[in-house]
Amino acid sequence: MTLSLYNPQVFVQSWFVLQHSVSFLFDFLIYYTIIAVILNQYVHSINIAITRSTYHTQIITEQLHCHHTKILRNDGVFSNWNKITLSWRQTFQWLAPTIELPSTKEIIYYNMDTSKKTEPPVSVEMVQQRANPDHTPGSIYVPEQGGYKEKFVNTVEDKYKCEKCHLILCNPKQTECGHRFCETCINALLSSSNPKCTACQENIVKDKVFKDNCCRRELLALQIYCRNENKGCNELLTLAQLLMHLRNDCQFEELSCHRADCREKILRKDLPDHVEKTCKYRETTCKYCKSQVPMITLQKHEDTDCPSVAVSCPHKCSVTSLLRSEVAMLQNESLEKNKSIQTLHNQICSFEIEIERQKEMLRNNESKIHHLQRVIDNQAEKLKELDKEIRPFRQNWEEADIMKSSVESLQNRVSELESVDKTAGQGARSTAILETQLSRHDQMLSVHDIRLADMDLRFQVLETASYNGVLIWKIRDYKRRKQEAVMGKTLSLYSQPFYTGYFGYKMCARVYLNGDGMGKGTHLSLFFVIMRGEYDALLPWPFKQKVTLMLMDQGASRRHLGDAFKPDPNSSSFKKPTGEMNIASGCPVFVAQTVLENGTYIKDDTIFIKVIVDTSDLPDP
Repeated sequence: MTLSLYNPQVFVQSWFVLQHSVSFLFDFLIYYTIIAVILNQYVHSINIAITRSTYHTQIITEQLHCHHTKILRNDGVFSNWNKITLSWRQTFQWLAPTIELPSTKEIIYYNMDTSKKTEPPVSVEMVQQRANPDHTPGSIYVPEQGGYKEKFVNTVEDKYKCEKCHLILCNPKQTECGHRFCETCINALLSSSNPKCTACQENIVKDKVFKDNCCRRELLALQIYCRNENKGCNELLTLAQLLMHLRNDCQFEELSCHRADCREKILRKDLPDHVEKTCKYRETTCKYCKSQVPMITLQKHEDTDCPSVAVSCPHKCSVTSLLRSEVAMLQNESLEKNKSIQTLHNQICSFEIEIERQKEMLRNNESKIHHLQRVIDNQAEKLKELDKEIRPFRQNWEEADIMKSSVESLQNRVSELESVDKTAGQGARSTAILETQLSRHDQMLSVHDIRLADMDLRFQVLETASYNGVLIWKIRDYKRRKQEAVMGKTLSLYSQPFYTGYFGYKMCARVYLNGDGMGKGTHLSLFFVIMRGEYDALLPWPFKQKVTLMLMDQGASRRHLGDAFKPDPNSSSFKKPTGEMNIASGCPVFVAQTVLENGTYIKDDTIFIKVIVDTSDLPDP
């Protein structure tokens, strides 16, 4: 909906009322702004007066403290006290309501005889001041570590310097040996296991370290330059006044703007001008809506947020000037109507989708109906054809009767054949008995074959067996067997048995072509195995004969590779076997595979391994 849809007369009347209301509000805001500016200037002048009074109060307090100290030390200036107090009272008469200057009776009450003195009645404040001669905590600058690094007006004597950090003493403490340290420096020394004085190397006792308040007062009275001297501050002040000077008085100290969003650092002397004139976040009055807006966001406020700015209609109608608040109201109304229209549009779209789905279902049903009609027509045609085929069968009912009689004759013939089949069943049982006997003979033949194979194996073992303690083992197809070992199919090979005699120890060799244990993948591993023999009961145990393992060189040089060892009597490998064989014992790294395969130890894909058992000292069983 646009503005042209409203009643023009009502709109013009409303426009005039709104114009008079805005004019009245604008005049009211102008008066309010003028009063606020006057009050702001008045408050600012009061703040300046308070600041100046605080500054002069501090100066007077420091001067009174200095003269009070001199009077206590009896420097002969008591006679001038009344004159000084009177001049101060006349000079700062306008500060009398805010400053209470001490009277002469509160300092020291002297008799005519200067060698004797009496004190006035003691107040609570005076007792606290005597108990704590230091300045108020928090009013004196204290470095985090070590001593002061300030620039002093006069050269500081060495007695005021720390014996550890060699800076001007901060909160000085004195040791039993008479040397002074900063508080943090002496604490660091005392934290060690054996604290010693850095000046004289004497041991420091913690209980005998004490605060040197006299030295502290003298240090705090030393004159220094302000830290902001390089920025233009020419103040000379005591060390005790440094912190308060920087906090309250120094016009060249960098301060942060009191506005939270402003991150600028400004000198104290420039801070009022910054706050009032140059701060980006100072508040200013919008010329349209008269509200207070930060200066930095004024342009954005006028461009996007201010409700009193005149803008053109977003619908490009004939009205060229509207307040943004009115546009927002119209846009909200338009948005609500657009939402309603969108809802109706979505519902219509869903109805259209549902109608299309129903139409699609109707089309599918029509196609199915047409298909069923064709099927029914085909079935009718088939029924007609079947009727034509059945007519000849109706004419053959008589022939069916003849066939029935033929069937009966066939049944009689079948009964005769069944009687013959019983006789044939007896022959089948005889055949089954013969087949059972045949299978039994086959089993006996297989047992004989196994026995013959076992005998053949025994014969081969006896044919290749050695009875002198020497085994020569021929291993064919080295490459194939090595590949099977690498793939994990056959990790090791056993040799045929050999003996130390006809009634001696039974032994064999075991080889890992791809290595075992620490030699796996890099060496050929060769082991010696004690097997269970038929004459073990007559032999001495454990096995103690020397064993030599050897790889035969098939070249002309005959450089055989060998290793020998004496059995360990405590090893289970050489005790009397309780199973088929004991645990193998030998060399996991017998020969490197590179040496084996690059030399003349392999020929025609065959290697020879020789095992020699020393039988020279073997007794007869």
